[in-house]
Amino acid sequence: MDVTVVGTGNMARAIAARVLAGNHSVTLHGRTQEEAEALDEELMKLGLENRSVSVGVAGGEIGGEVVVLAVWYDDVGDVLRAYGDRLAGRILVDITNPIDRATSEPLILAAGSAAQEIAAQAPPDVRVVKAFNTTFAGTLMEGEVAGETLDVFVAADDDDAKWTVTQLIEDAGLRAIDVGPLRRAQQLEALGYLHMAIQDELGTGFASAVKILA
Repeated sequence: MDVTVVGTGNMARAIAARVLAGNHSVTLHGRTQEEAEALDEELMKLGLENRSVSVGVAGGEIGGEVVVLAVWYDDVGDVLRAYGDRLAGRILVDITNPIDRATSEPLILAAGSAAQEIAAQAPPDVRVVKAFNTTFAGTLMEGEVAGETLDVFVAADDDDAKWTVTQLIEDAGLRAIDVGPLRRAQQLEALGYLHMAIQDELGTGFASAVKILA
């Protein structure tokens, strides 16, 4: 399948690389064509075989069924407005954690979570899936931490959308964990914030992972 990744930062790069490693194709959308092309050049250096990448500008034509919002939380509204009805019928993957970038403190959202806000703002037939918000870009590129496969927690109300994103995650060599309906995104976002907040104290340099072991 083709996955449109909106954004050109570290998380966009890591998710795109994982999608390509899973033998899927990627459409990269940046704020400008030049930013998307620069990310494409970075991905080219990874030497992934049979890579299939196209580039465009945010708000433009979407390549496939799945769209990943690899942007900051406070940019999401602009992105949704840029695409408008182009998102109709798509699966929208929200990776954001709602934090105040000036203070690095979590935001309290009336909807409960960023994912629920997005579901309310997007066209009615858009299916929102929460995923990747507890993972860091560097660990995503590696796919593991300390020899353990990376866990990706997935929340969604639509079972078919959840299954599609789960397949993308597993094709990428990661482990998908179903945490339930979209309202569980509130807990995932709290966990994502906590994981970020403890990095200085632990001295892990954003190279740690949240892992379920039994």
